[in-house]
Amino acid sequence: MYREHIDAGLTRENDAGRNSGKVLIVIPCLNEREHIAKLLAQLRDDTAKLDRLIVIADGGSTDGTADILRELTAGDPSVKVIFNPKRVQSAGVNLAVRAFGEERQWLVRLDAHAQYPAGYVGSLIEEARRSGAASVVVAMTSRGTEPFQSAVAAVQNSVLGAGGAAHRRAGKAQFVDHGHHALFNLPRFLAVGGYDESASHNEDAEFDIRLTRAGGKIWLTRAVEVVYFPRSTLQALYRQYFCYGRGRAATLVRHRKIPKLRQFLPAGVLPAIAAISLGPWQMIAAIPALFWAALCMAFGAVLGLRIGVRGALFAGIAAITIHTAWSIGFWWELLSRTRRRRDQAFNAVASASDTAS
Repeated sequence: MYREHIDAGLTRENDAGRNSGKVLIVIPCLNEREHIAKLLAQLRDDTAKLDRLIVIADGGSTDGTADILRELTAGDPSVKVIFNPKRVQSAGVNLAVRAFGEERQWLVRLDAHAQYPAGYVGSLIEEARRSGAASVVVAMTSRGTEPFQSAVAAVQNSVLGAGGAAHRRAGKAQFVDHGHHALFNLPRFLAVGGYDESASHNEDAEFDIRLTRAGGKIWLTRAVEVVYFPRSTLQALYRQYFCYGRGRAATLVRHRKIPKLRQFLPAGVLPAIAAISLGPWQMIAAIPALFWAALCMAFGAVLGLRIGVRGALFAGIAAITIHTAWSIGFWWELLSRTRRRRDQAFNAVASASDTAS
């Protein structure tokens, strides 16, 4: 299926061997005025000795981010700012690769909403060379700066919010099937077609399926770790996880994958809530939903108490929001796809009938 991409990618890999130190650093960005200046300043200093090009793919920021970028990058040829008309991160990374990836061996993807340790990019390249992996992923820890955000971070750092994913818990360096995207062997990234630009979320997991099927290995390093700053409002958190749920459903359907246990459980939240409306069986039907909500509040309270009384309350609410939004997004996408397939089948039958007549 990907043979033509793989052949082209391997040709690029051979050509790029002459430039094995060249790295393209891409930062997809949208409305990040609070983070982008600090990140860029740190990145410039930290990668000054590398043969690197930094590209910021802005999706049309309206909060002043674009003005900040113009001021910060003026007269610096090592930093480019490009406009990403599709707005989503997957398209921004692909656009930067197409424009500036020629003869570069490494692609590093950074999140404008995160904090990176000293020596981050250099460590990733060393890990890629040592492991021989096509992709290096990193562990991620969430951190907040105010009560609600800190409560969300506590949930995201736990099995309640992350489901036990390898890159969200402590452990050893190892080969995995998925993780938080950090570095790619650029020719191998191109060999499997880059990111799917139709995916606004979950493009990383979808890419990893194609990469591993094409024989690429993914190395989870423990040499460096990323600090992520969660959404700071309940509404923004809901939107984020609704999109995550939709993205995961789209990936599973596209690749005919069975959900893992950590995906099955949150997917069951919406059906459990819907079951409450089962007429005379309401009391019995409500038990799963009530048990889940109580578990979220109790576990959230334990997690949140580390950051104070308000954190204990906020963490439970954050957990319920994360699970509910993900489940709604998941089923929304599945039902939408079922409806589209039904409509396409109906239209095909109608078209065939018209042709026959």
